[in-house]
Amino acid sequence: MRASVLALALAAVALAAAADTCTGAEANRSGDGGGQRVRQFDPSKLGVDTVKQMSGYLDDDEQDKHLFYWFFESRADPAKDPLVLWLEGGPGCSSMLSLFQQMGPAKVSQELELTPNPFSWTSRASVLFLDQPVNTGFSLGRDQVNSSAEAAKDVYAALTLFLRHFPQYADRDVHVAGTSYAGHFIPAVAAEILSHPDRTIKLKSALFGNGLTDALVQNRFYQPMACGDGGVPAVLNDSTCQAMKDAAPRCESLVQSCYDTGETAVCRNATQECSASLIGPVGGAGLNQYNLRQECRGNLSNFCTDSVPPIQRWLNRAEVRQSLGVDGVDRWDVCSDKVSLAFGMSGDWSRPLQRQVAAALEQIPVLAFAGDGDFICNWLGNRAWTDGLDWPGRDAFGRAQTQALRMSEGGPEGGYGEIKAAGGLAFARIFNAGHFAILDQPEATFDLFTRWIAGEWAVK
Repeated sequence: MRASVLALALAAVALAAAADTCTGAEANRSGDGGGQRVRQFDPSKLGVDTVKQMSGYLDDDEQDKHLFYWFFESRADPAKDPLVLWLEGGPGCSSMLSLFQQMGPAKVSQELELTPNPFSWTSRASVLFLDQPVNTGFSLGRDQVNSSAEAAKDVYAALTLFLRHFPQYADRDVHVAGTSYAGHFIPAVAAEILSHPDRTIKLKSALFGNGLTDALVQNRFYQPMACGDGGVPAVLNDSTCQAMKDAAPRCESLVQSCYDTGETAVCRNATQECSASLIGPVGGAGLNQYNLRQECRGNLSNFCTDSVPPIQRWLNRAEVRQSLGVDGVDRWDVCSDKVSLAFGMSGDWSRPLQRQVAAALEQIPVLAFAGDGDFICNWLGNRAWTDGLDWPGRDAFGRAQTQALRMSEGGPEGGYGEIKAAGGLAFARIFNAGHFAILDQPEATFDLFTRWIAGEWAVK
């Protein structure tokens, strides 16, 4: 979740429609004659990995929506390993961020050199990185999507098109995954997929890290996290902590009204006021809201890390864009202010996506995990909403014991985190990690991921 962009939701400005069109030559193009087509390029010469890969666009020409994808086959057993669909958060942040910063096959150094990632999730699964909603990353479209529900419909259509065009992957188990605002996107996408009885997607599970899912509950834990009650020393003074505490009841009332009415103006107002009173004090003080244990390197737009600028420079190289088949997008930016503003103005930030989690749990298991140094989507709030989720397994989940997460060999003494699971729902806390838990603890989160897709905590 990008709070520097969230502040844009305070400005009541009109959104300009994106009038870009998608033209140009491609290595391979095919469609169904109904306005949907796939453009496919082979970017292997870029040296990101040696596995089979493809990139390009999943097009809906009738709606003028063109979602960019980059697919990597599993390094292990691509004929049997599952397929992970990865969606970045934001809203409006590119999945290329996680490809090169977190769980993809390579990292980009400050010198723009590629180095293999030994803990890439492609070591155990094939991964489809998708830039969505439209006008995110290398994706583009005429009409801007402004809600998680709308975005989920586009993702469902794109994934269905991908599996139809590449039938060799159609029988794979599918896990939908992401981080940050993917706490909205992933529940919405899972619910959308499961709503289609005639689907060809074999959805196996959903998982997301440091997500924004239940705004009502999450908002209750900004003050405790910033003021010393989340396992990190207080980063604000007593007067600021008291001001946040005093603002909490009104914020709760506003979000509850959004939950009750669903009205755009009500939800937008809740986002605006709660952002200013509960999130603003940390970001506005120049603190690292993505990891309270670390200083902010760079700026909030780069998530207080120095890993984003080299990714941006590498992806904007002419030879990289040509190899990927990029078309109609002049420049790759890690996040789109336009997309984020559209979601902010629609009130989507404050809508109750935990309801989609409860619905999804009727058919698939769900894992929420969180680095415990994050402020913006902190572990206290994620633990609280999973504990309080209204679903048939609530009592069993409430009785479940929290257990230590340890690697089978090596790892930190005492484990790298803790997990609670029952009935298909699991919540994991990752120690000494921030908003991007995969970046901060790559080996630990890789262990969690591989065990999750193997079904260790997914028993329903």
